[in-house]
Amino acid sequence: MPKLIVTTRSGETREVEAASGLTVMEAIRDNGFDELLALCGGCCSCATCHVHVEEEFLGMLPAMSADEDDLLDSSDARDANSRLSCQIPFTDALDGLRVRIAEED
Repeated sequence: MPKLIVTTRSGETREVEAASGLTVMEAIRDNGFDELLALCGGCCSCATCHVHVEEEFLGMLPAMSADEDDLLDSSDARDANSRLSCQIPFTDALDGLRVRIAEED
């Protein structure tokens, strides 16, 4: 099973196993990271699943949609590596993906 490496807002890093076919948001939520709120449940309408993706993985992700881009624009914590984790399908090819949960807006 592919691994996902998640760093919390407080700097704690944990490696978790996640099933391919989930979104990164679902994998984070299902592994007990309560600070990732994901209020809309993955509908790309709230930006509460904002993460920062490690640079080396950015090119492996699907292109950002206009809706995702607009939602991220509302975040003070946005940077060049920002993505909504509900918009990233977790696949075997992303084994070892490293993300950091963004600061809460």
